[in-house]
Amino acid sequence: MKFDELGLSEDLLKAVKRSGFEEATPIQEATIPLVLAGKDVIGQAQTGTGKTAAFGLPILEHVDPKEHAIQAIIISPTRELAIQTQEELYRLGKDKRARVQVVYGGADIRRQIKLLKNPPQILVGTPGRLLDHINRKTVDLSKVKMLVLDEADEMLDMGFLDDIEKIISNVPGQRQTLLFSATMPKAILRIGEKFMTEPEVVKIKAKELTTDLVDQYFVKVRDYEKFDIMTRILDVQAPELTIVFGRTKRRVDELSKGLEARGYNAAGIHGDLSQQRRMSILKRFKEGKLDILVATDVAARGLDISGVTHVYNYDIPQDPESYVHRIGRTGRAGRHGVSVTFVTPNEMDYLRVIERLTKKRMDPLRPPTEEEAFVGQVSSALDDVKELVAKTETSKYETQAKELLAEYDDVDLVAALLNNMTKDDASSVPVKITPERPLPRRKSSSTGKYKRYGSRRNNKFNNKRDYGKSKSYRDNKKKRRNDSRERFSKKNSERSFTIRTKD
Repeated sequence: MKFDELGLSEDLLKAVKRSGFEEATPIQEATIPLVLAGKDVIGQAQTGTGKTAAFGLPILEHVDPKEHAIQAIIISPTRELAIQTQEELYRLGKDKRARVQVVYGGADIRRQIKLLKNPPQILVGTPGRLLDHINRKTVDLSKVKMLVLDEADEMLDMGFLDDIEKIISNVPGQRQTLLFSATMPKAILRIGEKFMTEPEVVKIKAKELTTDLVDQYFVKVRDYEKFDIMTRILDVQAPELTIVFGRTKRRVDELSKGLEARGYNAAGIHGDLSQQRRMSILKRFKEGKLDILVATDVAARGLDISGVTHVYNYDIPQDPESYVHRIGRTGRAGRHGVSVTFVTPNEMDYLRVIERLTKKRMDPLRPPTEEEAFVGQVSSALDDVKELVAKTETSKYETQAKELLAEYDDVDLVAALLNNMTKDDASSVPVKITPERPLPRRKSSSTGKYKRYGSRRNNKFNNKRDYGKSKSYRDNKKKRRNDSRERFSKKNSERSFTIRTKD
């Protein structure tokens, strides 16, 4: 469906055309008419499907640029996503002269307060910083007509539910609420029941969760072998723009430093970096000045970067839905993409659950040999040499070139150049990657969720100390253990724990 069939004004259609969009994506086609009609909407859409425009265009249609008050608020889980949402809404709303401001943690709050004194029509922010402004009374949400919860599943995972509820309590009850999430667990639907009025559910079919344009491979490997094998695969596949996912911040730091040590143009992002540093790295990556971005799931959530050709899952995600988010970074806009997931032997059950969720089998990939990696490096170096010759004004160096050819064999000169342009073999630059704690030994159920294996100690005769004991002895021991658990459960029944990640 064309955008001009969705009921948008000329100003917005002009902005859409200027952005290079002609046909609406499925989430846009289904959502925009509902939002324009004033309906509450729950939309299932992963990053990269155009959901920002799906809620952004109707918001821009409804806001009054002459009224200097916050009329729409968008809550995003991460700084990067909040910034990208603000930037896209600014571009789309340029002709309507709608003001869009973003607030997030890690930035100077005094500057944000100063800008908020002239209220924007649309406010985008992360939960923690939005709540901070509410508590400081530096924002007035009394005239908000539209509320958007973006990447709702991620905000739940990060422990932001309490913050979101507090923010919503400061927004008028008579409003339009939109919720977008990559997955639809029961917790998301409960949010819909609590904060929304008869919401329409727009659900992308499961087959659209992963694109056929992404070739998905896995490499079965021991943890200590991963890094060497990954660098050899990088040499063989020669990706143009790559994202490597690590499970923890420490892992990201070690991977990015290890890749740099072996001559790759790489850098890492995670939550502990300063905002300035993170944005600098992302800018270089978007501009193609950085070949490999190493990131945690949270740091990469919401990144809309075109041109990513390969995704490497150095650590298989513990949550199968996270895999969908990760590989969604490639294979966009009709382009071909590749994903490679490294799996240790005890993680194969996680892989099978992912395959059931995505409805697609991953192909096994044989680790390249040193010789194959070397051939890949030389092939890449040859392409670089051809490009270098094409853009070099060779006549300037003609005299020096002839002198070198008179002194050295021409084959030796070219071989030296190729040697300089290729990296050392993996084994010659040792890199130590600290082993991560193995994922819990689990198996998948028919529902596609992870299920913990039963404790081995509870299996009959599995505890060597009980082997050969009488049945009455084992029964009494089991009763004592159950009594102890019951007492512990009763003692802690009124305790609650909340794990929250600050933005």
